[in-house]
Amino acid sequence: MGSLEQPCYTLIQAPGDSEQPSELQLRNDLENGDIPVKTSALKKTIQLILSGERLPGILMTVIRFVMPLEDHTIKKLLLVFWEIVPKTTTDGKLLQEMILVCDAYRKDLSHPNEFIRGSTLRFLCKLKEPELLEPLMPTIRTCLEHRHSYVRRNAVLAIFTIYKNFDFLIPDAPELISNFLEGEQDMSCKRNAFMMLIHVDQERALTYLSTCIDQVNSFGDILQLVIVELIYKVCHTNPSERARFIRCIYNLLNSSSPAVRYEAAGTLVTLSSAPSAIKAAANCYIELIVKESDNNVKLIVLDRLMALKDTPQHEKVLQELAMDILRILATPDLEVRKKTLNLALELVTMRTVSETVEVLKKEVGKTHNTVEHEDTGKYRQLLVRTLHSVSIKFPDVAANVIPILMDFLSDNNELAATDVLVFVREAIQKFETLRPLIIDRLQSALPTIRSVNVYCHTLWILGEYSTSAGDIHGVIAGIKGTLGELPLVDDEMRRTAGEMGEEGAATSEKEKLSSKLITADGTYASQSAFSTTKSSAKGDERPPLRKYLLDGYFYLGSVLANTLVKLTFRYFMMEKDLKKQNSFAAEAMLIISSIVHLGKSGLPQKSMTDDDFDRMMLCLQVLSERTPSVASIFTTDCRSALSRMLTAKGEEEERLRQDKAHNKVIEHVDDHIGFSHLTKGNDPSSTENMFELSMSMAVGGGKKEGVDLSASKLSKVTQLTGFSDPVYAEAYVHINQYDIVLDVLIVNQTGDTLQNLTLELATLGDLKLVEKPQPVVLAPHDFCNIKANVKVASTENGFIFGNIVYDVKGSTSDRNVVILNDIHVDIMDYIVPASCTDLEFRQMWLEFEWENKVTVNTHMTELKGYLEYLCKSTNMKCLTPDKALGGMGDYMAANLYSRSVFGEDALANLSIEKPIDNADAPVTGHIRIRSKSQGMAISFGDKINKVQKATLKSVGA
Repeated sequence: MGSLEQPCYTLIQAPGDSEQPSELQLRNDLENGDIPVKTSALKKTIQLILSGERLPGILMTVIRFVMPLEDHTIKKLLLVFWEIVPKTTTDGKLLQEMILVCDAYRKDLSHPNEFIRGSTLRFLCKLKEPELLEPLMPTIRTCLEHRHSYVRRNAVLAIFTIYKNFDFLIPDAPELISNFLEGEQDMSCKRNAFMMLIHVDQERALTYLSTCIDQVNSFGDILQLVIVELIYKVCHTNPSERARFIRCIYNLLNSSSPAVRYEAAGTLVTLSSAPSAIKAAANCYIELIVKESDNNVKLIVLDRLMALKDTPQHEKVLQELAMDILRILATPDLEVRKKTLNLALELVTMRTVSETVEVLKKEVGKTHNTVEHEDTGKYRQLLVRTLHSVSIKFPDVAANVIPILMDFLSDNNELAATDVLVFVREAIQKFETLRPLIIDRLQSALPTIRSVNVYCHTLWILGEYSTSAGDIHGVIAGIKGTLGELPLVDDEMRRTAGEMGEEGAATSEKEKLSSKLITADGTYASQSAFSTTKSSAKGDERPPLRKYLLDGYFYLGSVLANTLVKLTFRYFMMEKDLKKQNSFAAEAMLIISSIVHLGKSGLPQKSMTDDDFDRMMLCLQVLSERTPSVASIFTTDCRSALSRMLTAKGEEEERLRQDKAHNKVIEHVDDHIGFSHLTKGNDPSSTENMFELSMSMAVGGGKKEGVDLSASKLSKVTQLTGFSDPVYAEAYVHINQYDIVLDVLIVNQTGDTLQNLTLELATLGDLKLVEKPQPVVLAPHDFCNIKANVKVASTENGFIFGNIVYDVKGSTSDRNVVILNDIHVDIMDYIVPASCTDLEFRQMWLEFEWENKVTVNTHMTELKGYLEYLCKSTNMKCLTPDKALGGMGDYMAANLYSRSVFGEDALANLSIEKPIDNADAPVTGHIRIRSKSQGMAISFGDKINKVQKATLKSVGA
């Protein structure tokens, strides 16, 4: 906002123009060619001048044979030519030929065609020679009265630029533009005029705004944006003016332009902290998100809302708008919904929690009624997690939420169902009053569960928290109902034999019916009464738990065995009758032994693994021996482990909240400002000057104890050439979020003038050079800074390479070239530590197809030390809790996670060990990296190998 229009020309080289024509050939084409030939020759001339070529005789040829032409394409190319052609001699005086050019400018400014007039006025904004502009001032003034708005708009721009650079040429420009503004009707012209008054005479701009402040809503959006900018500047410079203009900002919140409303809301927040102002701005943001169709705009405005929430005095105002924020959930984009749910979760209070739960319940219902697609399941999963967090934060609503979430257990989406069970597991542990309700709903959901993993989690919860005799008998009945008739192998054999018998009897009956049917005309009919529907559905008639076992999922059988052992021991605690105890244990052992027999019978599609077999046999042994110490493991230690895990999870979340709060830097108005380079070191008694110390370290490239300049710009400087090269160059690499800015220092170390010195760069990887740096002229022993922008599209390692080419003044030899060192773009500059749940980590680990396995190669001997060094060097965060890593074992397994600024995820699994008999032996193992893209996985592996080599070199040194 607020930038003035500037001319922009793009020249595209035509095919076949790779060979550079000579100056003589160009002059011949410009003199004798027709319009197309002259156009092509003029384009080539411009390209050669931009490339640094010197064409001293071409200027007069263009003036004589090209400038008088009336062709519009040539007129436009001439404006580019006049902009780039040298207009002065070596001593800085204006060339005599430019007098003729000035006369041509004057004729074009009086041309009857408005395009030629307007484009010429745009070109005059680029001129830096007052001698050329002075004769044109009367003609430029007359253009303010032209009938066409394009000419008037560019006349204002020309006057603004000339007054800014050479105010003596038009000293009355503010008054002239002020008068023009009062009588102008075109919004684009008024915008440019108003913008000029803001920069050159702010009082006149305020005076004009005061006269029309009530009509601001009727202005065009481009003028309204400029008005918002003026009010922002004025109110920050002079706070007493806020009361005068804040009403105008309020009115602009109702503008028809989304851009104006967005800028007005941001300005209102900075000008006033009153609750009414914050509420109005937040409402404006919400309306923008709801009504705007572009998802990027929605995300940007959502970030503004989240920034408002992070301000303590504004959070209470936003809490009142929590229900309005939930309207954004109507957006189909998953990322927008995710941010909205996170924001709403942080704003929900005891007063709004009931309404919030009702809205989320409606959203859950919508996911069942819509067509299933990729994002529907993920959105359902987000809703489950949000309801989970709300229920934990406000236990009073948990009883209302649990019945809704229980319906997900029979859902086809395994992720949502698993998230429900994670919530249920935490809720049943924390809220004892809800345990009967949860147990009852889980028992009723057993026959409808469609996922093996969900079945495993459900059985674990039922086995752990069914404590009454009625609950235990209910769970056993549910298990038997989902298993079917026992023993399993005998029942399956009978089913198989029965199906074969039914098929034979049906075939015989079919033959009898077919032989007896006769139609009315006496012919035989071919009709069959045999239906294959029943036999084809035999597999589906089996109970769900038996069906999973027949499919080979015997891990479910081992989970069921553990559940039966827990239920049996808890039943023993309540029932003292030995006969009933033995009957109950025998029933449990029958179920387990039937599953073991089924696994070894060969009937299932996949055979039982040895691990599952050993686990079920162990359960049978435990039930037969009934050792009290073993019983306590099943009945007590499992729940204690869950309690410790939930406690560690809560501590981790609290630590993250505290870290987030501590990261907010609060500066008070009376705080002292410390300039480290103008003070002594950390020790007040030290006499060493920090500035001298920093300079010596920069020159020496070393470090001094207690002082580290690695975080300063000096660590980002890359030497591009050698000290003995005629041209010395070094680059400061400044990395923004999505682009790289190279600030290259170039020093002429020779006694010659270097002409047409050009920095030529190229990229390797997913990098793109935005524009080619312009050539410069370097005097002897002079220096200059050249900046180049490089766009980054993804998180992959890249290289920037190139050379410096130049001509030596007075030399007839070819161009000189200095090759530059490569600039390595580190992937770590775009990687930030991030967090995710264990379930999300496992899900991404299964989905990501690219894996890179890196062998651990280090001299480190401590497992925890290597993990910390790896996390610090790769910007990854360890997801494994500290308590799980705090032991003194000889092996370690940890999950690491990070996320790039482009939204790419990187996962890593660290598996390391050290020899038991040698404590000084280095750590060994491997690191498995997974990501969605190949480049991400390879780049991370290269980074890990690089940091490992660095540790080896440091130890060797």
